[in-house]
Amino acid sequence: MARIMALDYGKKRTGIAVTDPLQIIASGLTTVDSHQLRPWLKDYFSREPVERVIIGMPVALDGTDTDATKPVKDFIRLFRKDHPAIPLETVDERYTSKMAVQALIDSGVKKKDRRQKGLVDEMAAAIMLQEYLQSR
Repeated sequence: MARIMALDYGKKRTGIAVTDPLQIIASGLTTVDSHQLRPWLKDYFSREPVERVIIGMPVALDGTDTDATKPVKDFIRLFRKDHPAIPLETVDERYTSKMAVQALIDSGVKKKDRRQKGLVDEMAAAIMLQEYLQSR
């Protein structure tokens, strides 16, 4: 089986998580500067089979767009152009960053290390992916 990938896309950096090949466990993979994401994905897809990509869609509590929604929609258009054979789904990303910080606290990560925004983005992608797996 191929992996499923999750992207927590941001203006500066993107947290990335993937499943194991059996699509049972979601794990944080890395964080990539968003302006380097397209070449990074092209390289990754050339090495690893990916069946599907999910991306967090930032929306306000009332379901309306936020200032972060447009960059995600712009990236989705580029992704679909670059990788038309790979299905891309959006998922609600509300609260994933807060859940990621709490998960890092619960796992004993020091406060100094939690300040690394990339670690939070990677964990948020893993949380989105795990929730996606559980909902299937």
